[in-house]
Amino acid sequence: MENNSSPSKEVWKRFKQNKLAFSGLLFILFLMLIGILGYLITPDQTPFANTMHLQLSNKKPGRSFDFLIISRNPDVKKVSFLEKMLSGQESDYKSIPVTSYRESGNKVYASEYIGDDEQAEESVYPLLEGKNRYSQTFWLGTDIYGRDLLSRLMIGVRVSLSVGLMAVLISLFIGISLGALAGYFGGKTDASISWFMNVIWSLPSLLLVIAISFALGKGFWQIFIAVGLSTWVDVSRLVRGQVMAMKHVEFVEAAKALGYSTPRIIIKHMLPNIAGPILVLASANFAAAILLESGLSFLGFGAQPPMPSWGGMIKEHYGYIIMDAAYLAILPGLAIMITVYAFNLLAIGLRDAFDVKSQNISV
Repeated sequence: MENNSSPSKEVWKRFKQNKLAFSGLLFILFLMLIGILGYLITPDQTPFANTMHLQLSNKKPGRSFDFLIISRNPDVKKVSFLEKMLSGQESDYKSIPVTSYRESGNKVYASEYIGDDEQAEESVYPLLEGKNRYSQTFWLGTDIYGRDLLSRLMIGVRVSLSVGLMAVLISLFIGISLGALAGYFGGKTDASISWFMNVIWSLPSLLLVIAISFALGKGFWQIFIAVGLSTWVDVSRLVRGQVMAMKHVEFVEAAKALGYSTPRIIIKHMLPNIAGPILVLASANFAAAILLESGLSFLGFGAQPPMPSWGGMIKEHYGYIIMDAAYLAILPGLAIMITVYAFNLLAIGLRDAFDVKSQNISV
């Protein structure tokens, strides 16, 4: 009986049998969904989830507060659905947390919240048209500036995944290009590229990224390039070895005899046969890129405030680990740990699914 299942279906079938790896993939897809929806699902929908209420600094998870809207700004432009999803919506009002509220005529009498153990005197505010008060629950508490921690963690997903994705794409482009050239042509080309790879390989990744960041400057886009330029060597070494082992097999020799160009032979005939190992390494590099970005943000070279980054959130709150607000640093640390673990599980699952260790190269 003829087997109609394609190699890709067989790989997917083997991958699904690995429950841990499949769980890792589902978690990554869940993070991607959060990153894509962004501000549409965050409690704080302002840009960078940066609404500050300093009176609410370091409030425990689950606390709820009542807020009074004390002024409105009619000049704030309402953005489109897509713009709101990508960049958030600037708030058109200013509010304060209150502990008491009463209306009398066209005035509002309210006591501003200034602490759990203190009671502020009642102040008078104008009665605004429409809704002038609301309640908000901070499910994961607030940070040192009174910002919603859950919202900033959710927006931080974008930073980690986007840096990981762009860094992996950069590393794949450089690594595959140099590795394929070195493995296919050999000789002086191989010697020159291998020497360059060994020089980069000998430098600690974090120090290399810091050096590149110094050269490019601090910022979100610069971190893409810095991390990508520090993680391509693994890909290049892998591709070089695979291409070197493959360039004398029959189908490559046949392609040369038919007069196919070198780029066509490499891109269309050789690289598809080593896609499995490359995907495995790309998954592992994704995890490494997230760790590098978090480390850089912790050191102050990554995403700059007020952009929420998991590493930056740890930097802001690591001093609270020995106090009663350790969750402020632990929660972003757990987010980094679980995300990196998920990508490592994905890499292991892909390795087993592609059977990289005993892979036979075929047309």
